[in-house]
Amino acid sequence: MKIEEVKSTVKAQRISAHSHIKGLGLDENGYAISIAAGLVGQESAREAAGIVVDMIRSKKMAGRAVLLAGPPGTGKTAIALAIAQDLGNKVPFCPMVGSEVYSSEIKKTEVLMENFRRAIGLRIRETKEVYEGEVCELTPVETENPAGGYGKTVSHVIIGLRTAKGSKQLKLDPSIYEALQKEKVEVGDVIYIEANSGAVKRQGRSDAFATEFDLEAEEYVPLPKGDVHKKKEVVQDVTLHDLDVANAKPQGGQDVLSMMSQLLKPKKTEITDKLRREINKVVDKYIDQGIAELVPGVLFIDEVHMLDIETFTYLHRALESAIAPIVIFATNRGRCVIRGTDDIISPHGVPLDLLDRLVIIRTLPYGRADLEQILKLRVTVEGLEINPDALTTLGEVGNRSTLRYAVQLLTPASLIAKTNGRNIITKVDIDEVASLFLDAKSSAK
Repeated sequence: MKIEEVKSTVKAQRISAHSHIKGLGLDENGYAISIAAGLVGQESAREAAGIVVDMIRSKKMAGRAVLLAGPPGTGKTAIALAIAQDLGNKVPFCPMVGSEVYSSEIKKTEVLMENFRRAIGLRIRETKEVYEGEVCELTPVETENPAGGYGKTVSHVIIGLRTAKGSKQLKLDPSIYEALQKEKVEVGDVIYIEANSGAVKRQGRSDAFATEFDLEAEEYVPLPKGDVHKKKEVVQDVTLHDLDVANAKPQGGQDVLSMMSQLLKPKKTEITDKLRREINKVVDKYIDQGIAELVPGVLFIDEVHMLDIETFTYLHRALESAIAPIVIFATNRGRCVIRGTDDIISPHGVPLDLLDRLVIIRTLPYGRADLEQILKLRVTVEGLEINPDALTTLGEVGNRSTLRYAVQLLTPASLIAKTNGRNIITKVDIDEVASLFLDAKSSAK
């Protein structure tokens, strides 16, 4: 019997442009505080997003979609990220860009579906039989190698576990000994072993040994209560895409054919609709039995005008399915031609029948005071120092060109200040950088 763990495929990202955003910054009545949680201004848009968050929390939002529309640099992506932050880290958030669907390897609809499934979480609660306790004895028992030859092999391992209530001695399979070595288990560690699968998890060092080192690199955990052998509820979070991927790959055996198929596997395989339907059936069964619950997350599609007419029609079906995440679109186009057609002009480049399903949140251009506040936030996030008149000058630059351009000038300005032997950015540095680099408007002139 081979036990495989479902690996999570959530995209890990190192955010830089929006690393200061911690949430929507609303008070308890749902009104926007003008500067809070890294967001500045855009009060009406944030309050609208707050209502969306409440609807998601009360599970009344599945299958609906939101469109954030506004000029570039007015914080559409920031609001989408803030929604995800407010929902908490257990709710899956999957960001993508409209042009990601044009891949040479797999169909457009497949890319969309994959991201849809990435944005839906499944929380599985299992009751497992486990042996848990502090290791008080760990002795591998060796025998002669059965295959002949030199060396000895481990025939079984004897392990003693103790809890606050009592202790037990277990005789375990040698494969578990390898797992113990991988987890670097020593005497005095608190571990648990799953009875049916033999998976070993080291939880930390027992706090009876908390004084043995001066420098703590260890996590100390209390001695487990209750019996050594007990039932324990384990909660696991996976996304539907993880389940798809885990079931789509051929589970290789040891024979030559399966080894070859693993070597010759194409880089990206399509997951068939049939497989997804089967997985949905299993998921439904789990939900009915109460083992699992669905956690619909957020799928954020930026630059939605880059999608074409075929993808939009596919979105209808995806939005209407029983298992659908909350979809947030963002665009900075006003009226433009729908991609994939020659003459159909539509607001935001989205077909009218899809626009009917969306609630549209508008973001407005920032005033100068707001620009200065955002720049001030960025200065603290990037760990720089700036004096007030330099900030005002930078605000003027941002007002004249764009916010993004002003933010980009911060780092070169700090470098010039360092070259001149100062730690604080002054007006002179800003002027110098602004003369060295051009923004789009002055460059076009």
